[in-house]
Amino acid sequence: MLILALDTTTATGSVALLENTRLLAEINTLSGTSHSARLLRSVDELLKLQSLSVRNIEAFAVAAGPGSFTGIRIGLSTVKALALASGRPVAPVSTLEALALKLKDSQVRLVCPLLDAKKGEIFTGLFEFLGERREEVIPQGAYKPDEFFSRLPDHRVISFIGNGTDVFREKILAYLRDKARFPSRSPFIGYEVGRLGYDLLKRGRGRRGDELEPLYFRRSQAEERR
Repeated sequence: MLILALDTTTATGSVALLENTRLLAEINTLSGTSHSARLLRSVDELLKLQSLSVRNIEAFAVAAGPGSFTGIRIGLSTVKALALASGRPVAPVSTLEALALKLKDSQVRLVCPLLDAKKGEIFTGLFEFLGERREEVIPQGAYKPDEFFSRLPDHRVISFIGNGTDVFREKILAYLRDKARFPSRSPFIGYEVGRLGYDLLKRGRGRRGDELEPLYFRRSQAEERR
């Protein structure tokens, strides 16, 4: 199955092409320009690298959030248009789960993906990897940092990943001390979105383009004003 996977939920944009779970090509970008200005160009370049067109894609995967509200909308609207035009299914994937997957094969079983949600909040959750299984120990959501960090098991080693790690490192250390780990990993998750998307698609959990919904975990500024 040829899968085109996209992530625009943070400043690190990523587009990946997979054959089932095998990575064929990936384009990663970190720049000051909007995802809307570079996403379709990245998709076009990626497909050209493999001498393919969108017509060859059999399914899509997309990071549906949490993250930047604008970034989420750009990614979902792009995939929605591609899926509706092609009639191919889409697998919406959690940005946090994709980040956690980057640490699946590390020695530490507990993984905490962490995004700075601004406004004094974080997007996060706690996952445990048990072989090929992944369990959600603390549910994904938007939390006040102290509220969340106080819930972490301070007797176990936990690895942290994501753009919130540097922002809240001192607070994490205050709660976990020598139990906190900060492994160095690429912030780009296009490949991981594709891998998680494939798992959903092979279980028949793909959706039509018009069924896609964002994973915001909190209200947008526009909704708060209303």
